[in-house]
Amino acid sequence: MTEKLINLAEVESIIGMKKDFIYRLIRAGDFPKPIKLGRCSRWKLSEVCMWMDSKQ
Repeated sequence: MTEKLINLAEVESIIGMKKDFIYRLIRAGDFPKPIKLGRCSRWKLSEVCMWMDSKQ
């Protein structure tokens, strides 16, 4: 089964945070790093969901 990849807008919607804060978390090592597809960034939905679960 293939992993669902989501874009930044979807990440923002799921976690309720804006891109500046998301990238700050990534730089601090506190959020999953994106997968680069050319110039596009995508995140594994499962990793974002696991991150959300760990914050609750």
